Amino acid sequence: MRRKARQAALRALYRREFLDLPPEELLAEAELPKEAQEFALSLIRGVLTHQPEIDQVIEARAEGWGLDRLPRVDRNILRLGLYELLYTETPPEVVINEAVELGKLYGTDRAPAVVNAILDRVWKERRNGKMG
Repeated sequence: MRRKARQAALRALYRREFLDLPPEELLAEAELPKEAQEFALSLIRGVLTHQPEIDQVIEARAEGWGLDRLPRVDRNILRLGLYELLYTETPPEVVINEAVELGKLYGTDRAPAVVNAILDRVWKERRNGKMG
C-alpha cells in the first residue's frame, strides 16, 4: 500500500514541475485506497513544505550535479526520499530501499546509484551528528 502511495506521490511531484496545482489535484488521477491516498498526500505536502531545505541538502551532496542538472524524475525521487528520511519516523533502511526502487522503476539509468549514495550519506551524517 505504501509503495503504491509513494509511486503516486512521485508522479504528482513530477507533475508539479509543470503544473502549479494543489496536492489534491496533482493526486486526483491516482486510484488509491483512502489510507494510501492520505499517505501520498502527506508525502506531497511534506515535500512541498520542506522543499527549500531538501533542495539545499541535495545541492550540497550531488557532487558535480547541480540541482538543476539532475533529471526531473531523479530530483523528485530524492526529494521524496529525503523528506521521509529527515521528517518522518519511517526507518531509514525502508526509506532508502523504497527510493532506490522508485529510481529503478521511474528514474534514469543512474538514478538508483545516485539516490542510494545521497540518501545513505545523509542518513550516516545524521546518525553521526554531523547534520542538523
